[in-house]
Amino acid sequence: MQPIVTPAEVKAIDEAALAREELDDILARVGDAICRAVIRLLGGTYGRRVNVLIGPGLNGADAASAARRLERRGVRVRRIVLGELPDVLPPADLTLDGLFGIGLSRPFEAPDPGDAPVVAIDLPSGIDADTGRANGRPFVADHTLALMALKPGLLLGDGPAHAGRIQVLDIALGPGEAGIRHVEDQDVAGWLPTRAADAHKWKHALLVVAGSPGMTGASHLACRGAMRMGAGYVHLDSAARSDPNVPTEVVASLAGSGVRADHSRFAAAVVGPGLGRSIGAVELVRAVLGAVEAPVVLDGDGLSAVAGALEVVRDRAHATVLTPHDGEFERLAGEPVGDDRIGATRRLAEDLQATILLKGPTTVVAAPDGRVLLCTAGDERLATAGTGDVLAGMIGALLAQGLEPLEAAATGAHLHGRASTLGPAVGLVAGDLPDLVPAAIAGL
Repeated sequence: MQPIVTPAEVKAIDEAALAREELDDILARVGDAICRAVIRLLGGTYGRRVNVLIGPGLNGADAASAARRLERRGVRVRRIVLGELPDVLPPADLTLDGLFGIGLSRPFEAPDPGDAPVVAIDLPSGIDADTGRANGRPFVADHTLALMALKPGLLLGDGPAHAGRIQVLDIALGPGEAGIRHVEDQDVAGWLPTRAADAHKWKHALLVVAGSPGMTGASHLACRGAMRMGAGYVHLDSAARSDPNVPTEVVASLAGSGVRADHSRFAAAVVGPGLGRSIGAVELVRAVLGAVEAPVVLDGDGLSAVAGALEVVRDRAHATVLTPHDGEFERLAGEPVGDDRIGATRRLAEDLQATILLKGPTTVVAAPDGRVLLCTAGDERLATAGTGDVLAGMIGALLAQGLEPLEAAATGAHLHGRASTLGPAVGLVAGDLPDLVPAAIAGL
């Protein structure tokens, strides 16, 4: 996993580094790393012209250090300090943005870079390093050279649309044990469970409490997602009176009205998709959470059922994974997510002592102990009805196979996103996703 460091963590790392070595030595090392990266992007040095934009803080000092080294290599450098920025930058082969980085504290209006590609140091100027929020009119960079580690703002909010291609530069200032990390293919490949030779269907059995009259589709999607993610046995308890389209491989009990007597046989449960918001459905969700002695994924209508009684989540002795979108999050937390998606998700996870998966273009997964994983696989094709039901089933299957909640949620989100990219560019529907999951796993 790639570490992600916040501005506060960067400042602490910088202070520790300055206690060990001189600032000039650090700047020389950073300038060398930026210089090498810029020359690779230029494709050489002969006849090349670079605009170097220099801000007042350490980001500007990094840019100035890189400028000196570019000049030594034969690049024609034009230095432009913050107070002398023109509305349109002079013609160049590349513009190096060293104005603000993580130090932005006011709105910034970026000048027109013309035809020159923009390379940002750490973050494009105008992007908040914690939240990714655009403050003013930021640069839209073609490349971002992240120093030491990724910053949250590169992956959240407006950041991805402004950062371009991101390269992390090793500047010999390690981020240490970062509490936030970015999930990659190799991480998921390492977490995926393997099925033992003596496995049997009940060892990884999943109970799905979902569906109601007129809303059976959500339960089908959750079940199919779970089966394709490796659940050995899926049993659907549905409030629907009839459901002729239950997937063939799923065992179904219809018109259920209470907690199953044999719930202890299941290794995990998924509760909520398409369950409805009747008084009976609310009571059922709360009863299942109180009775099931196994990890539970709470999704869709299950989240609404606990919004007014969060103690049923807090009091559980077993793991709970909640998978809200922004509206559901607000009902649970009592306030909107806001710009600080990581902070908000962390606070709710700590409050409920549960794992929270906040859906979005970048999925934020937080554990009760403060660890956070960011998942960026997938794209806008997932913005269609029912895809969240598939995700709930996938996470449930991973919990049933023994993954810890944080890894199960992040693995499900990553493979869910990967599966979407294997589907059609236009017209992907939720029902396509389960059958794309095996190919997503094979492609890790």
